[in-house]
Amino acid sequence: MTIRLRLALLCALFTVPSAAHAQAALRLEGTCEKLVVDGRDLTATCSPVLVNAVSRNRTSFDFSAADGQTLSFSGNGAQQEATEETDPLQPINLVMVGKDGAPTLAIGACRFSTPEPGRTAITCEASTADGHAYAGTFVTAAKPAEKAAPGAPAR
Repeated sequence: MTIRLRLALLCALFTVPSAAHAQAALRLEGTCEKLVVDGRDLTATCSPVLVNAVSRNRTSFDFSAADGQTLSFSGNGAQQEATEETDPLQPINLVMVGKDGAPTLAIGACRFSTPEPGRTAITCEASTADGHAYAGTFVTAAKPAEKAAPGAPAR
């Protein structure tokens, strides 16, 4: 392993968010339509909850299964971009399997539609250099922001 790759991995390990250190976390309820961990399809046991955490400059999307299996897709939030369809795209460079799983270098992305009334989907896919595949798709019903009553102060 080259010195640069080791240094990059070491830096990535120190910047991985954890629930205890998350600066912000959003818990979404909905339907998990797909969960693939290391090539194994766990969709049937996928939890109806997805957690999106932000810590320092990292963003993660955390899927879980009924048997306690977890899968986290993590990337540098500063690298987020819009796709041709104007939906945000979050590049992914790490996946973590299990609550205390070691981060594994991976290449992929999470795409999510801009929140608006109706169906909003978060779709993540990543693979490691040795061919291990990871994927998750979660759908939640976005609700419109509540409007203030006439004459009431804006929130």
